[in-house]
Amino acid sequence: MISLGAIALVLAAVLYVASKKFAVYEDPRIAQVSEVLPQANCGGCGYPGCSGFADACVKAGSLEGKFCPVGGQPVMSQVASILGLDAETAEPMVAVVRCNGTCTNRPRTNMYDGAKSCAIAASLYGGETGCSYGCLGCGDCVAACQFDAIHMNPETGLPEVDEEKCTACGACVKACPKAIIELRAKGKKSRRVYVSCVNKDKGAVARKACTVSCIGCGKCVKTCPFEAITLENNLAYIDYNKCKSCRKCVEVCPQHTIIELNFPPRKPKEETPVAEAAKTAEA
Repeated sequence: MISLGAIALVLAAVLYVASKKFAVYEDPRIAQVSEVLPQANCGGCGYPGCSGFADACVKAGSLEGKFCPVGGQPVMSQVASILGLDAETAEPMVAVVRCNGTCTNRPRTNMYDGAKSCAIAASLYGGETGCSYGCLGCGDCVAACQFDAIHMNPETGLPEVDEEKCTACGACVKACPKAIIELRAKGKKSRRVYVSCVNKDKGAVARKACTVSCIGCGKCVKTCPFEAITLENNLAYIDYNKCKSCRKCVEVCPQHTIIELNFPPRKPKEETPVAEAAKTAEA
């Protein structure tokens, strides 16, 4: 008994010394910041989970370039208060599906009978339609979303985003092997203008595959007064940082590829006296 007691005392002393010598100090503010985070661990902030984000915020000594998409500005304000820093104001983002290749617009040319996974289907072939760039419709994005913010529409065969639930964590963006989902600024009153196509084929080929595909005609580029639209690899793209939502590009697009979302109905254009006289003459 005495021997065992002596051994126990020696081991206890060794453990005590080791704990003091190899102790790792952790700033208590890390735990405080972690507590106010939503604990979604979605990785949307660019760090491995909420604890990783909290650790980065404390150690960096600045919140520049750091934002929790799930918690948004309210959570970042709390983090800034804990750390005694200034919280940057970030524009709300939302996931946008840049493919309008519905069953009607993009006819099926074959049948996929493999595993119900976009990742697997994309590694095997181009899809069930003539467009090898569009949505595969297996729903990997739906499975990746932790917030029930994206669902497949059975009628169109395309995913649809519920912007009220979307936190812009980016999980659906990472899950899509065709890169048709992107995060864009939510916009004032949730109004957005974007090109709903990612097809980079030449005009005739793209149009044959999908009736609403971008054909790279460049009319939108020439019309935009803010230089917000670029044309590269036969595909137009609207920079949401430059776009002023004038919607002139929507009117000139011959393919109706450019989407205007959540805008009020357009007012009917009043005909000029010259146009009215021409119609009267024709009658």
